[in-house]
Amino acid sequence: MKNHIKLSLLSTSIALAAGFASTAIAGTVTVVTSFPKELTGIYKAAFEKANPSIKLEILNKSTTQGIAYVRELPAGQRPDIFWASAPDAFEVLVGQNLLANIADQANKAVPAKVGSYPINNPQGLYLGQALAGYGLMWNTRYLAANKVPAPAQWADLMKPVYFNHTAMSAPSRSGTTHLTVETLLQGEGWDKGWNQLLQIGGNSAAITERSFGVPDGVNNGQFGVGLVIDFFGLASKYSGFPVEFAYPDVTAVVPANIALINGSKNAEEAKKFISYSVSLEGQQLLLDPKISRLPILPASAMGGKVPAGYPDPFEIAKRAKVNFNSDLSEARYNVVSSLFDQTITFRHKELQAATKAIHEATAALQKKPNANGQALLKQARDLAFSPVVGSKLADDKDFLALFTANKKDASANKQVTGLEDRWNTHARENYERAKSLAEQALASVR
Repeated sequence: MKNHIKLSLLSTSIALAAGFASTAIAGTVTVVTSFPKELTGIYKAAFEKANPSIKLEILNKSTTQGIAYVRELPAGQRPDIFWASAPDAFEVLVGQNLLANIADQANKAVPAKVGSYPINNPQGLYLGQALAGYGLMWNTRYLAANKVPAPAQWADLMKPVYFNHTAMSAPSRSGTTHLTVETLLQGEGWDKGWNQLLQIGGNSAAITERSFGVPDGVNNGQFGVGLVIDFFGLASKYSGFPVEFAYPDVTAVVPANIALINGSKNAEEAKKFISYSVSLEGQQLLLDPKISRLPILPASAMGGKVPAGYPDPFEIAKRAKVNFNSDLSEARYNVVSSLFDQTITFRHKELQAATKAIHEATAALQKKPNANGQALLKQARDLAFSPVVGSKLADDKDFLALFTANKKDASANKQVTGLEDRWNTHARENYERAKSLAEQALASVR
């Protein structure tokens, strides 16, 4: 077992004289979470104040790192709680029998669904703890200074005016980014969705190391616009940063979840934190400006604590155009992450250069159109912004199964590595060829 995890103290009973009850010696509850310390710190302080005999230990890991961490530890040595935004990640844990039933910890005042999406796992293996949507945050001062309009839809970020002014993280590095990417893919369809992602990636100034890097960069004026989960934008806005946030039409509202890990060290004490997190008191903590998350309780059940104008997730869900399919997201989870990395994260410099050349040629041809230049430009756009994996292959169960095979399956690993190498090489060649064609298109105008 790794040194930085504290051993949970076993609850013991001491037989006392007649008339006295047994006394439990509480232990440490270890929580694996992708949430920032601004959120976890507030919950830790409030819970420990209400339960002074229990200590929370927070292990901050990205969602994908957290899944791997839990999976690698044997039963009896695992942390107690998994707490993150990605319902598809919880389905991965369910599939590996790593979650215990906590249906009895659910808050009965919570509605069954938000839109058409269940708030709690129907089998009781994880609970919704907050609600989340996906959208765009921007720095109002930055946009005004750079004469960039405020965006409203994902597609706006493909426009030349946003070149080098946007930022996003990678789905392999962030569960919330994975949900954002998957929401766009489900809303627009595989091919069109990847076309948009490639154009947005080409316009981006950076693909950040962690999801926190995007809101931090927007807050401090490093970036103008960021693709984020809503609580990043809302927390910045309500904490006084010059930031606004909007939900595009192609969005979804799904639960951020909390679960008890099967084979954990201190399950009974962990259940107390889970119950606290979904209670009225725990839900009211979500409204702290530093957190600014959407509660799973309707505003009418929040004790009059919801500020005027605060987003209503149940209303947002009614008009959202994506009915998020977590089974689909789970099935292609690793494929989406890998494809994004090989064609955007690891080839960002080449993609950005091709995108810049395409923008310059487009502007020139709008002023002085000619057939040869338009044909060259179309070829450039097709090369740069078409996914190297089409929708037919993305629906192939055997293909998807390669990316979910056991890590010890040498044959499957070899095939995946080979595919990833080809995607990476193909992307580089496409972007270099696209840049050359766009430059030829520009030259046809001069």
